[in-house]
Amino acid sequence: MGDSDDRARKRLSRTPNRGLPVAVLAFAGLCSSFMFTLVVPLQAELPELLNASREDTTWVVTITLLVAAVATPISGRLGDMYGKRRVVVVLMIMLIVGSVIAALSGSIIGVIIGRALQGGVTGVIPLGIAIMRDILPAKHLGTAVALMSATMGVGGAVGMPLAAYLALNADWHSLFWLAAGLGIAGLVLVFLFVPEDVLLSPGRLDVVGAIGLAVGLTGLLLYVSRGAEWGWTSPIGLSLVLGGVLVLLVWGWYQLRTKDPLLDLRVAARPAVLLTNIAAIGMGFALFSSNVTFPQMLELPVETGSGFGLDMIAAAFIVMPAGLVMMVISPLSGWLERTIGPRPLFTAGTAAIVVAYGYVLIWSSEWIHILIANAIIGVGIGFTFAAMPMIIMRSVPANETGASNGLNALFRSVGTSSASAVMGGVLAAMSVEVDGVAVPTREAFNVCFWLAIAAGIIALVLSLFIPKTRPIEKHPSLPS
Repeated sequence: MGDSDDRARKRLSRTPNRGLPVAVLAFAGLCSSFMFTLVVPLQAELPELLNASREDTTWVVTITLLVAAVATPISGRLGDMYGKRRVVVVLMIMLIVGSVIAALSGSIIGVIIGRALQGGVTGVIPLGIAIMRDILPAKHLGTAVALMSATMGVGGAVGMPLAAYLALNADWHSLFWLAAGLGIAGLVLVFLFVPEDVLLSPGRLDVVGAIGLAVGLTGLLLYVSRGAEWGWTSPIGLSLVLGGVLVLLVWGWYQLRTKDPLLDLRVAARPAVLLTNIAAIGMGFALFSSNVTFPQMLELPVETGSGFGLDMIAAAFIVMPAGLVMMVISPLSGWLERTIGPRPLFTAGTAAIVVAYGYVLIWSSEWIHILIANAIIGVGIGFTFAAMPMIIMRSVPANETGASNGLNALFRSVGTSSASAVMGGVLAAMSVEVDGVAVPTREAFNVCFWLAIAAGIIALVLSLFIPKTRPIEKHPSLPS
């Protein structure tokens, strides 16, 4: 064992309060998830603000999703190899640099570059979960992981009203200065309070594998996120999806045959890991479906017959409780995970998703109905997002925690990207003109809710087939 590992273990053993690193990592997770909703209030105004076409300004959102999906599993592998804390620091620096670039830019190119760098910080959440496995006793791990997982929804939900307020009352550059300030605060806190790694997985970086994964995922995610706009059967759309699939097939063949692969596909193919990751697509779909549909319903004029006529800030406050519920129930999620195990917790969460969208199908005549449904979604996402990392960590070696959780985050990203494209396509296709403006019909929203129910049911069924997993043993570096 190297001297650096010995020093790290001694430092860890002297840490009297392991709750402080957990709190710091959760704050970093909040900063990360906030990046997804940072520019949501500005979407309609971006063409005018950036003097660009609406098609070009959609890249301000799309590029963040693409980079997040590609960078998360890669950063997880880098964390396993070179130190999770070190990679978290690098990702926080990327957030700061990207935010400053966007804040100083008045052109779409600068903003897109900045948003791309912001997308990379998404890897902080699976890396934070992996750090928690290293530093926490098993009895405290479930609650900490539930808290960290909750930040995926909390940061966006809580940040949206703040972003809406700044968008309405301040210069749009202030959003990016806020992001830079959050990144600086997170970086300093990580340096001060998150211990160095005690478990590394020596090896080399699989550069070819990283490039292959990036190219293949970019093709698929571009098709998912922009296919409705370009045409699902258009030459560019078909080229992207077929090219992406082909590259990923070759990438998988290469990963099975190379030494020190980017991702150990044999581990990823274990039934517990594979079924959890496939179900994660449905959970990502269910989460983002509400983010797409509920704000539009709340903000559309009452005269259209589809909306409630609320302003941007009021709508954001009604959507926000889903994230708050995820945060509040994280101790309950941790207790349930220890008591009944992560697999039943996952099943309960998927069932709550089905109930929530079924509820809004039946009762959606008042804004309070949306609030209640969104709170139930918060329970479902809170349970499932807490359970998935625990299932993964119970099923993989400790030195592959970062990469495996990163892969799970990737599957969730595929679900969110798919929801954005599918829901947007349904709402656009089932619209009517009201005063010269295309407005989604009530039936369009109902179709979206049925699709979210279908995603929830598929995840529910998959959860029933996840094999029982072993308990996580106490890390050998922890004092007894």
